[in-house]
Amino acid sequence: LDLAKLGGHHVVVRDQNTAISVPGNVCMISIASVWEPDMAPEGCHSIHAYTMEPFEGWAKGPGYEERKRERSDKLYEALERVIPDIRERVLLEMIGSPLSHQQWLRRHKGTYGAAIKAPDMFPGPATGIKGLYRVGDSCAPGVGLPAAASSGVITANTLVDMDQHFALMDKVDAIAAAAGRGPR
Repeated sequence: LDLAKLGGHHVVVRDQNTAISVPGNVCMISIASVWEPDMAPEGCHSIHAYTMEPFEGWAKGPGYEERKRERSDKLYEALERVIPDIRERVLLEMIGSPLSHQQWLRRHKGTYGAAIKAPDMFPGPATGIKGLYRVGDSCAPGVGLPAAASSGVITANTLVDMDQHFALMDKVDAIAAAAGRGPR
């Protein structure tokens, strides 16, 4: 397996005959180190995999760590479709739960992004309050780091025209170059 040709985003449906709303059936995989190699040690990747998991029934105490491990098996099954020998490659593993998201990300009931059902859309940057805009994973274009970052770009483009935007990006590139960081 040539990890140099590994794509950065994958969506795995574990069982096409099961509803996608069933916890663990749809797994999202993000390998951001494909684009930003500094996010992991040389020769390694940083992988973030997640699935829908209800908050109800999760409690810290006896069996909590075992339950996290058991629930992570579905993620590993999905990861194995992308990297067949993933379990042998793991150097550092951090398994979260809805309680982890509630505690560390301050998300209500451990949610991950907004729960918006089709055909509704994620809200855009406007809030209705002059000078106040929203960005992040609870507005367009949606959940995840790339989408959250894109929401910032969308908002920037509502504040300045494209020529101003590109001029600002040129300044950012110049600052990065001066700091020894440039295009790869």
